[in-house]
Amino acid sequence: MTESVEAFRAYVAEQRDDGVDRGVRTLTPDDLPDGEVTVRVEWSSVNYKDALATVPKGGVARISPLVPGIDLAGEVVASDSPDVTVGDQVLVHGYALGTSHHGGFAELARVPAGWVVPLPGGLTTRQAMVLGTAGYTAGLAVQLLEERGLTPGAGPVLVTGASGGVGSMAVSMLAGRGYEVTASTGRTGEADWLKALGAAEIVSRDELSAEARPLEKQRWAGAVDAVGGTTLAHVLATLRIGAGVAACGNTAGMKLETTVAPFILRGVALLGADSANTPLPQRRAIWDRLAGDLRPAHLDDGVAEVDLDGIEPVLDAILEGKVRGRTVVKLA
Repeated sequence: MTESVEAFRAYVAEQRDDGVDRGVRTLTPDDLPDGEVTVRVEWSSVNYKDALATVPKGGVARISPLVPGIDLAGEVVASDSPDVTVGDQVLVHGYALGTSHHGGFAELARVPAGWVVPLPGGLTTRQAMVLGTAGYTAGLAVQLLEERGLTPGAGPVLVTGASGGVGSMAVSMLAGRGYEVTASTGRTGEADWLKALGAAEIVSRDELSAEARPLEKQRWAGAVDAVGGTTLAHVLATLRIGAGVAACGNTAGMKLETTVAPFILRGVALLGADSANTPLPQRRAIWDRLAGDLRPAHLDDGVAEVDLDGIEPVLDAILEGKVRGRTVVKLA
């Protein structure tokens, strides 16, 4: 079945010799990549990875021109797959979306059927993108820690980068599950907001970014790290015996300087939360949890909203560390 749309709007980033040309353009379905499913996009969201995809040497964009947007939600308008039906409400995120495959910053998207997740009951397409990649990553991190054995009452659970999308979602989800949450942020003015999300304690980013000895005092029963770099090294050195940290970010850098001491003397675990390549059955199961026991208590509160014309300043603000929580993009 073929979509009959003749033209649509999209935010496009195109590499040039002197930088990146980015802005809203008019495209046609012929500009879309191959895939069995075409979606009329209703909502997307703005993520750190999207910002990197639109700047020189960001290390994310694999094609040019590229429609960024690593997640999207909307209605299926054409499908050549027996598993996806026209009229279905669906969401898509991860895989190559928004990196080497045109993504969610467009009114129309075409994707492989194997990337498509049915919209869970109880979520609107907007709410799905308020959660988006950030909420999914946070949910995956929580699940990894619980599979490791973490339970409410075990002790304080640390969330780094707590003012960002993944971090704020993790704070809210963990608090909603009954955990004692300590939120780490470099933005002291966000303390009251993080406490409103459920954080019991706030610690400074500087406290956790200082160089740590191979082992420090045991503090955390578990951790979600959205920062990486020296912060992750410090977290590893301060985990309790047998604890785990789910690592899902690298805003402080890709390099990790640590020792084997936390692993062989305390039996801690470094758990990689790879949200881009999660197998589809596990992906669907986590989304069911995001609509259920992991659903943030104030999912619709304090969410910024822009349209295609308002994306660019948000991308810049994310790279400058000036964005709180989540920003969604309205396409429909």
